[in-house]
Amino acid sequence: MSAAADAPESPWLGELEACGALTRGHFKLSSGRHSPAYVQCARLLQDPRRARWAGQELAEALEAELGRVPGSVLAPAMGAILIGHEVASAWGVPYRFSERDGEGKMALRRGFELPDGEELVIIEDVVTSGRSTWETAELARAHGAEVVAVGSILDRTGGGDPFDVPFVSLAQLSLPTYEAEECPMCAEGLEVVKPGSRPG
Repeated sequence: MSAAADAPESPWLGELEACGALTRGHFKLSSGRHSPAYVQCARLLQDPRRARWAGQELAEALEAELGRVPGSVLAPAMGAILIGHEVASAWGVPYRFSERDGEGKMALRRGFELPDGEELVIIEDVVTSGRSTWETAELARAHGAEVVAVGSILDRTGGGDPFDVPFVSLAQLSLPTYEAEECPMCAEGLEVVKPGSRPG
């Protein structure tokens, strides 16, 4: 049920490269796999004008897919906090974010609550494996909310569509990833960089 909002003329890959959010090299991703490119959407979202633009465009694409505006937005910390807020702002609906507790599990903190039965959309910056998105969806459902869609700036799933609800992105980027022992960049002796914020 994937619905990508990135027609060929989409400006978003160009925007990501222009602001240094998309870089090329040899990277170890949070999944442990190696990639020839890395995306750090915080570099895009540090510009309030770009953040507002991305939020408005993603909100419009999701609304077109759903045929309605959902009741609220939920985003997993940390990378999705800004884009989640901008999507909620475009719709004028409540916004909350989830974060990991002391045991590393997704939780609602800071007094956030989800009304029982509320329809919500989960917003991400980049979706690769979908792990944090799934954890956030399970958290929302455990609180009685209904997840109706997932939205992101960038879809890096390679067309895998890992969700059971509509998935909308502003852009798609299909790049190979490798286990370390099969990585051609490692075989060439290229230094690997581990960017991002997730430990390990």
